[in-house]
Amino acid sequence: MFENLQKSSRKNHLKDTIIKVNNTTIGGEYLTIIAGPCSVESEEQIVDIAKSVKKSGATILRGGAYKPRTSPYDFQGLNEDGLKLLSIAKKKTNLPIISEIVSVDHLEFFDDIDILQVGARNMQNFELLRELGKAKKTILLKRGFANTVEEFLSSVEYLMSSGNDDIILCERGIRTFEHATRNTLDLSAVAMLKEISHLPVIVDPSHATGIASLVKPMSLAGVASGADGIMVEVHNDPQNALSDGKQSITPYEFDDIVRTSLKIRACL
Repeated sequence: MFENLQKSSRKNHLKDTIIKVNNTTIGGEYLTIIAGPCSVESEEQIVDIAKSVKKSGATILRGGAYKPRTSPYDFQGLNEDGLKLLSIAKKKTNLPIISEIVSVDHLEFFDDIDILQVGARNMQNFELLRELGKAKKTILLKRGFANTVEEFLSSVEYLMSSGNDDIILCERGIRTFEHATRNTLDLSAVAMLKEISHLPVIVDPSHATGIASLVKPMSLAGVASGADGIMVEVHNDPQNALSDGKQSITPYEFDDIVRTSLKIRACL
């Protein structure tokens, strides 16, 4: 199994991949901090959060415009209008932005989006991966909630085989028999990916736990495990968020996470 993983991960690279997105560096000695709301709700909301997380040290702004939800009756995002609001926040803060894309048909609307996120549900949407691999944009690929590390890296190959090497891996928790948390954050996968792959690896403790109070300890654990960054959901009013409010932290809590994460990174 380990030999298959080594083969699929292209560990024959002499150096780890370092990705440049505008003025932001991902990988290497840098700790990438991605933050923002689960869903873009209004111009005021996304701009206020963007300014706040940047002040605390975020290097990339996240925000969902197209939201694939488990229930068809849940808020599905503002779609193209949400992407336009992200562009406004980008202009006001100069933060690069990342947002999830769920269909190649939407690609034309993502011109101003710096990083295309492929969500866990689409990790094995191979036709989508092939087409996104042709796009001249950085891709953040989330691990599926029921996929092995080997399957994760095989999906990476679909992107690379279409010509895209600017790929960020994201561990966001897997489904186990445990029900106390939304998913189970697999930090051993982070260490394994860092060992056998040349690509940057980040951790998403928000989706992994589904509980706001656990975001800080799991963020710090992710940094300590060797992750190149963290991606957390930050909302200025979590109780009234249109999606994933239970796992969203406040700007104040985010500021504390960033400061402590940087201290841990410095120790490493």
